[in-house]
Amino acid sequence: MILYPAIDLKDGACVRLLRGDMNAATVFGTDPAAQAARFVAAGCRWLHVVDLNGAFAGTPVNGAAVRAILAAVDVPCQLGGGIRDMDTIAMWLEAGIARVILGTAAVENPDLVRQAAKAFPGRVAVGIDARQGRVATKGWAVETEVQATDLALAFQDAGVAAIIYTDIDRDGAMQGPNAAATAALARAVTIPVIASGGVSSLADLIALRDTGVIAGAISGRALYDGAIDLAGALKALSG
Repeated sequence: MILYPAIDLKDGACVRLLRGDMNAATVFGTDPAAQAARFVAAGCRWLHVVDLNGAFAGTPVNGAAVRAILAAVDVPCQLGGGIRDMDTIAMWLEAGIARVILGTAAVENPDLVRQAAKAFPGRVAVGIDARQGRVATKGWAVETEVQATDLALAFQDAGVAAIIYTDIDRDGAMQGPNAAATAALARAVTIPVIASGGVSSLADLIALRDTGVIAGAISGRALYDGAIDLAGALKALSG
């Protein structure tokens, strides 16, 4: 199971939100590129980057910070937030992003996901962010009636590289991930599923790994707070 350190960008800084609330942001650093380099020095194989302002604006906002991260590291980065058309997808992939994450677009414009996955094989992921099983969009500000599993199944044959499943109520709360819901989703589809939201300890990571069906896990606040030692966690997960 791959561990993805999270770099969430708000106004150019590294932050973590509590349950997706932009007004409940904790700033952990003002140099995202340096933070990315520290994660890579600890041994991570991927980075998970989110343009939080972009998720609300519907277009990239923290582009300078993203490009600085790309210049600072040599591991693949996946990026979400404000990516809602083919031009933006192509722009980021050409800039060096390894995989783009489509969230709001997956609900509002599923044809875009299919088109992008076909045009860029292996480089398009779907972000499914849910509260109590129902998908939320536009930076989690808008709740829909769409069920997370139904959305995932809709892309079963689209060539999507991964699904990033976030339990919003767990995100940033340091209360543990929703392993049961994430594993259930992973069993419902053949697309690799990455868990996000609430990962707060090495035990959480081990529990996700031991489901046997979850391909990866994203952690942010626990790494910044020191609740998870990245190098130690990577070693434990590789054993």
